[in-house]
Amino acid sequence: MRQSSAQVLARLTIGVGAAIWSVTAQAQESESPFPDADPAEGVANISPVTDAQLQAPPASEWLSWRRTLDNWGYSPLTQINKTNVSRLGLSWVRGLGPGLQEGTPLVRDGVLFMVSPGDIIEAFDATTGKQIWRNQRSRPNDFKGAVPFPDIKRNIAIWEDLIINTSADGYVYALSARTGKPVWQTQVTDYRVNPAQQTSGPIVANGKVISGRGCEPKGGPDACVITGHDARTGKELWRTHTIAKPGEPNGDSWGDIPWEGRWHVGTWQPPSYDPKLNLLYFGTSVTSPAPKFALAGNDKTYLYHNSTLALDADTGKIVWYYQHLVDHWDMDHPFERYLIDEVVAPNPKDVVWINPRLKPNERRSVVTGIPGKTGIIYTLDRKTGEFLWATPTVSQNIVSTIDPATGKVTVNPETQFTEVGQKRNVCPSAHGGKNWPAGAYSPQSEMLYFPLQLTCMDVTSTMNRRDLRSLYGIRVDLKLAPGVTNMGTVQAFSAETGTRIWTQSQRAGAVSLVATGGGLLFGGDADGRFRAFDQKTGKVLWSVNLGAPVTGFPITYAVKGRQYVAVSTGSSLNTGALNTITSDLHPGNHNALYVFEVLGR
Repeated sequence: MRQSSAQVLARLTIGVGAAIWSVTAQAQESESPFPDADPAEGVANISPVTDAQLQAPPASEWLSWRRTLDNWGYSPLTQINKTNVSRLGLSWVRGLGPGLQEGTPLVRDGVLFMVSPGDIIEAFDATTGKQIWRNQRSRPNDFKGAVPFPDIKRNIAIWEDLIINTSADGYVYALSARTGKPVWQTQVTDYRVNPAQQTSGPIVANGKVISGRGCEPKGGPDACVITGHDARTGKELWRTHTIAKPGEPNGDSWGDIPWEGRWHVGTWQPPSYDPKLNLLYFGTSVTSPAPKFALAGNDKTYLYHNSTLALDADTGKIVWYYQHLVDHWDMDHPFERYLIDEVVAPNPKDVVWINPRLKPNERRSVVTGIPGKTGIIYTLDRKTGEFLWATPTVSQNIVSTIDPATGKVTVNPETQFTEVGQKRNVCPSAHGGKNWPAGAYSPQSEMLYFPLQLTCMDVTSTMNRRDLRSLYGIRVDLKLAPGVTNMGTVQAFSAETGTRIWTQSQRAGAVSLVATGGGLLFGGDADGRFRAFDQKTGKVLWSVNLGAPVTGFPITYAVKGRQYVAVSTGSSLNTGALNTITSDLHPGNHNALYVFEVLGR
């Protein structure tokens, strides 16, 4: 018989460095991956979520992927802080369904909503883990194999009384947040014609469901779209291609390649949103194939791959773009972008490329962060896309220089390919540097925090033309960066000056982070450790071994004045690849959601 959370808690108090294998085993030994699955007809008593609340959520709640639409990954909650975090212990744990697990919980009115592999969404009591309802979307009989990794889903959205998601088979759909019952669904792509990977869910911007997608497996241009839908009805409002068409602006950036041959510019991470400017900020991926000699030549830019796109949220029109890299190695740039209003004062001692037109102590609205696998921080003007400054964070040999006045990036020619069979040593690797595990920004410390890896790769070009037998046209062998033994790092930078403040190194790959008003930074790693760092110094204040890679995005929330921290474990493509480099580490791979609180008050 499965024990209750209270019984588990009576047997176990988690302190610094303690292991919780016994709790994990209990979660996995229950009769199904969904303990207490019977109350599928339960009702969650929640109040409607307004657009105003999505843009400025209550401190106790987590209503979007990174809590706020500026993608800070920050909670102002202070109850768990540097003085009591050492007493953090397990509140409850739930087993999750099998598959690649990268989910983010949402919390509203004491109800926690969790997305799991297989288009499963569950509602739990956020204080006890008791299941309220569960919905698993069915898939067509002929869907199997249509997309390569259909189970990955990083986030869902909540708006009014709806939970909104994108499905593996190409739909955007809504459930009742109270009961989990379907409300509407709208097809975005036909998996029989233009299958498109849906590894991330949507956000909601002023009543519009905004979603991007990868373009795998076929990579055709009609799969590479960003869409806006009416959140109440599901009606499509607009559709924007991320590949420039022949005869349209920037269409000649692909040379003479016909429209149907322009492949794979995906937007497979959620965007950020500025309600004042009404602009969405998306990042984009590599082309297919990656080596540009196999397309129209190394001299073309292939817009809008590896770019930041600013879109009008009402129309989907591209207002401006900035291209970070002409990519030959699968160095995608779709990761989270932070929207900050700040003094822009990059320190010339620490920042490599600085716009000469910047004025001393000039205050700007910026979009900043590490958008791509190169690990380079970029800061751009949020209104215009003007380049302000950029600097590397890890060893990289891809970008030779950036023109400070124009922001134009020059790629190191020694890393490019000119024919099939060439091998290049490239740093970082195609798994990062930075990858989809998210960093955070704290307005308390005014620092940016990033999970980064010290990796390189030997990469070989394998094709001289477009061919779906190899979407990227390269073969990659991963390895550590020269001279290091610890692959994973958490690094903190001043958002204003670009100065690196501290670095924490570890053997295992570092994964997603969340910052809090209690002066803490929570984050996990690919070996199963989940830690609390001091935001200002990087000192580890608390640690627990969850027994499996911490692949989910951590959050924190409060119910009836009591603060909790939640995170999920499992397997992912990224942590799996990183663990091949650190083969001396042997984490498990169970999917579970862990929730912690301060014990013994």
